[in-house]
Amino acid sequence: MILPLLSVLFGLVMIVWSADRFVDGSASTARYLGMPPLLIGMIVVGFGTSAPEIAVSALASYQGNPGMGLGNAYGSNIANIALVLGLTAMIHPVTVHSRILRKELPILTAVTALAAFQVWDGWLTLYDALVLLTVFMGLIVWTILEGLQHPADALASEAEQELQTREMPLDRALFWLVVGLFLLVASSRLLVWGAVEIAQGLGVSDLVIGLTVVAVGTSLPELASAVIATRKGEHDIALGNVLGSNLFNTLAVAGIAVAIQPTAVPPEVFSRDMFVMGGLTLSLFALCYGFQGPGRVNRFEGAALLTVYIGYTAYLVSGILQ
Repeated sequence: MILPLLSVLFGLVMIVWSADRFVDGSASTARYLGMPPLLIGMIVVGFGTSAPEIAVSALASYQGNPGMGLGNAYGSNIANIALVLGLTAMIHPVTVHSRILRKELPILTAVTALAAFQVWDGWLTLYDALVLLTVFMGLIVWTILEGLQHPADALASEAEQELQTREMPLDRALFWLVVGLFLLVASSRLLVWGAVEIAQGLGVSDLVIGLTVVAVGTSLPELASAVIATRKGEHDIALGNVLGSNLFNTLAVAGIAVAIQPTAVPPEVFSRDMFVMGGLTLSLFALCYGFQGPGRVNRFEGAALLTVYIGYTAYLVSGILQ
């Protein structure tokens, strides 16, 4: 059990580090290719911070552990809202300015409802995966068009400031893009192997391991970027990372995992995990919408989100210990 545990810990560290290098390299490369800063912030950086979830879930499904891939996608969504946004708001309250982020909230809610509908019958088929991936591609196109039509959004100016801190020569950008991607895949393989071994050793499902250890580990890039962005006053980037990552997880990560290997879904995914994920998503309306000005997630609300995550995780762990 010691070797798998070390494999998971080392894999998580390498995933976070390599994902950060991959994001830096890809963002700088995209800027050299002339991509607008807003699109880099929403597409390239958003994809990069979700790269750990995509790599881990795809590899888990490919190696015959689709439950871990699914648990990673849904567990990361829960962690992003309750853990990442909760901790970030406790460190520094998050103010919501961006019109684009406010439009993304209803979309995220609809996508979450779609995911719940798909798992309700206890099966995720290739058809379900194609629906998820088609919706994902449609949202990518919509995001690009929306960003180009309204380039003066608050998120655009924050993305420009963030890109200036990532700027590097083209040759170095290409180097980190390639090396970061390679290390990301390699560390994901290491993490999946260790997580599967731990699940088998403890006699628990790979779904639960995906919802807990793997989900928290692959959400670390979102946590780091959200805390750093909020401390810099880049609140829309902090919240944008959470919303964008959840859209990626629900559509692309789960879609790719199911496309690789369609799977049966345990009933507790709908009654337990979807219930928590849906409730947290709906709570963002009350937390982020400002009806008489900018919305704001304060420290008390952040503590409430974190409490929900601790309670949810404790419930999962109690099931393992029984």
